[in-house]
Amino acid sequence: MKKIIIIALIPLSFAIILFSGCDSEKNNNSVIDRSYDSSAPSAGYKMIDQDTAKEMMTKNDGHIIVDVRRQDEYDEGHIPGAVLIPNETIGNEKPEELPDTDQIILIYCRSGNRSKDASKKLADMGYTNIYEFGGINTWTGEIVSKDDDTES
Repeated sequence: MKKIIIIALIPLSFAIILFSGCDSEKNNNSVIDRSYDSSAPSAGYKMIDQDTAKEMMTKNDGHIIVDVRRQDEYDEGHIPGAVLIPNETIGNEKPEELPDTDQIILIYCRSGNRSKDASKKLADMGYTNIYEFGGINTWTGEIVSKDDDTES
């Protein structure tokens, strides 16, 4: 009986070791990038946390903040300086608000779903510096509305 248990444990031990190695490699390549290098464009887009996005917004590096919600959502409240480009309007043509495919683009929506979708579409069009930071529903920074936004 003991021999059967030991023989059964050997493959289980190998499986645990194998999957543990894969998991640690996966964790080292985390999707959330807490640091960035604006001089090194990358393919696709990066997901960053909102604190990193706030830090990036303080830099004078030519970035643009893009809100991909609908007009009515944008009017209710958005991040100061954000440009509205609704996700539904992003197709196969580059948006006129984003002429430079190497420009740093900080992109958000309400919860993070549309911003991920829009980020993928922009990356597929050749944009190289896209940083997706989720939704305004968890944003702790400043928010302005249509009534108090001087840029609208």
